[in-house]
Formats: sequence, structure tokens, C-alpha cells
Amino acid sequence: MQKKKVLFILAPKDFRDEEYFDTREVIEKKFVVHTSNISGKTSKSVFGKHVEVDFSMDKIDVNDYSALVFVGGQGCSVYFDEKKILDIAKASYLKGKFVCAICLAAGIISNAGIVSGKKITGSYGAKDLVEAGGGKFTGKDIEVSGRVITASGPEASKKFGEAISDALSKNNEE
Repeated sequence: MQKKKVLFILAPKDFRDEEYFDTREVIEKKFVVHTSNISGKTSKSVFGKHVEVDFSMDKIDVNDYSALVFVGGQGCSVYFDEKKILDIAKASYLKGKFVCAICLAAGIISNAGIVSGKKITGSYGAKDLVEAGGGKFTGKDIEVSGRVITASGPEASKKFGEAISDALSKNNEE
């Protein structure tokens, strides 16, 4: 059987290191991981690490991925109103994929229109966006609400990776 693929979406700059590196470390033990951003150029973390992305958002076919992971950090706010990103999130959700967000990135999936009626967590900076999108903001470390998985922030990064990995593994058995 072919390994499932997970796509991480980074902001071009100021993404949170732990939310990408720690989450990715857990997920890539079982699944193929790719990384993208809107430009296709190197992304720079809050702490100055550089990540070469595999491709730009223009090259994404949501059918290729079992899960989409939006990484938080102040930089992800550039995606709150980015139609291309919001469309990818919504299309992934409508095709039955897992759509995941950590910290401030909960605002992205809220603006994509996929949190209504769901328990959602993230940073408190995303709370108003989650509630405006019809989600119930909990502030817990992790929330798994159907195919939407969210985490509160950097301290929950490994748990976030485990929740995504567990959901994808269970989905293999269906």
C-alpha cells in the first residue's frame, strides 16, 4: 500500500519553529511529508531557520494529500484573506481530507468556512475568527472534531503531530 501524504503549509516568514519541526518529526515517522507556501521560495521561521519548500501553492492537487497542516506563528496571518489558500483548505475538507491548524492558523481554516459547529482550539489571537466562523473555541491543547484537527500552540506541537498521525492511521483501517 502506498504511504499517505501530508502537506504542511508555511507562511513565507515568521512561522513558529516548534509547530512545524516538532509536528513534522512525529508525522514523518509514518507518512510522506511535503512542505509548501504561497511563493514556492524559502520560508523563514520566527527563530531564523530557513525551510526550502517542495513547491508553491500553484502546484498543489488536493487529491494527492490525506491531510493539510497549516502552521501558525504571526506570519500565517497573511493567509487569512488569501483566496488561493482558503480555497485549498475548503476543497481539501470537501473531498474528505483532514484539515489541521495550530495556533494562529486556526484563523485560516475559520475563514475557509470549515469550522462551523466544530470544537476548535488555537491561540487566543484566533478566537474571534473561530467564533465568527461558527466554531466553538475551547482553548484546549488539542481538538479533533471530525476531519478538523486543531492545536493551541507551540507547547502542543508534538501532541498535534500525534493526533494527526493517529487520525490518519485509523483512517487506513476504514
